Amino acid sequence: MRQLAVLLVCCVLVGCAGGPIGVLHPVATSAPGASRIDLLVATTRAHSSDESILFSGERQQGTSFTALSVSVPPDERRQIGQVQWPRSLPPNPLTEFATLDVKSVDGLSGAGRWLRTNAPRNRRVLIFVHGFNTRFEVAVYRFAQIVHDSGADAAPVLFTWPSRGSVFEYNYDRESANVSRDALEALLQRAAKEPGVGEITILAHSMGAWLATEALRQMAIRDGRVAPKIRNVILAAPDLDVDVFASQWRSLGDHAPQFTIFVSRRDRALGLSRSIAGSVERLGRIDPDAKPWLSQAGIEVIDLTGQESADIFRHAKFADNPEVVRFLGAQLINGDAAGDSSVSFGERVGGVSMGVAQSVSGATGLAIGAPVAVVDPQMRRSYSEQVNQFMRAIDNTVTAGSGW
Repeated sequence: MRQLAVLLVCCVLVGCAGGPIGVLHPVATSAPGASRIDLLVATTRAHSSDESILFSGERQQGTSFTALSVSVPPDERRQIGQVQWPRSLPPNPLTEFATLDVKSVDGLSGAGRWLRTNAPRNRRVLIFVHGFNTRFEVAVYRFAQIVHDSGADAAPVLFTWPSRGSVFEYNYDRESANVSRDALEALLQRAAKEPGVGEITILAHSMGAWLATEALRQMAIRDGRVAPKIRNVILAAPDLDVDVFASQWRSLGDHAPQFTIFVSRRDRALGLSRSIAGSVERLGRIDPDAKPWLSQAGIEVIDLTGQESADIFRHAKFADNPEVVRFLGAQLINGDAAGDSSVSFGERVGGVSMGVAQSVSGATGLAIGAPVAVVDPQMRRSYSEQVNQFMRAIDNTVTAGSGW
């Protein structure tokens, strides 16, 4: 029954996913009141022959660097926590995300120059590593949304590894993350050695959390410690074996950066991952009280179990819940670490229950991975109720704690 449920959900969601291909072709102008987000992108993906796609989900040797600028619609025209995906091309920058500029960057030396030019006065850099089932353009637009909605006061850098953007390519994506470890470590080393950079925060989601932590482990083994400028590591819904993380953490030694982990015991995507991985719990789905060694190790855990998400898999709360994404920017990227104990997010913000029901106008986002793959709003509305009914049936069928 669990296998059938997974198959049916995947088929429904793959059928629903859509939107125009080629959104990275720059538009001539933005719109009044729109925000411009300038990103540096480092990728181990293979180049696409289509300049409006830029990079595919296949692998390449080495790392390519690109500077992209994304236009985010005026705040009064959009819902915080959501990517307004173009319905057709060219996009309308007044109501939709749009690409403004794309420029190739000359390797790690060019990346250093970009950092020197774009780092704010506080010299802070934010490096984002996405998760499973993420096309290149989805990674770019989702990160632009996170930077904008969190109010991150940092130079934003996206590290995007080869994902084919398919729910049926879990193993390919996982091995692509393996292949990309050295490239991510090299990027972190370059950023840490750049005089214009004062502090680095890493934000990694889902499968990207394994990649980020593994790159830091390599650095610690190679250099004897993690680079001191890497101060904060935020793991959002990490798709990471909890025992593997414990081993990685020990390898970081006495000078490990501050770790903050967003967890949710209602994360359906990690429930499925747990089933695939031999029923070993994923780090992003733990009960903090059941893993006391986490707090003893100096790792902060923020429990988002009670928070809502626009994603039916409840896997992207860090980005699509308006209050969570604002907290991410104000407290973790721009401000202090989370705190000194493992508590719920509601307790962090004064016990007020926050959600996204109003922000998505009652329509469930049909996300098929991590980050959320945004689809056409009309298509989302037409499928939302039948998907909700199906997911409720799965919840009633699956044994608690056993995944899908």
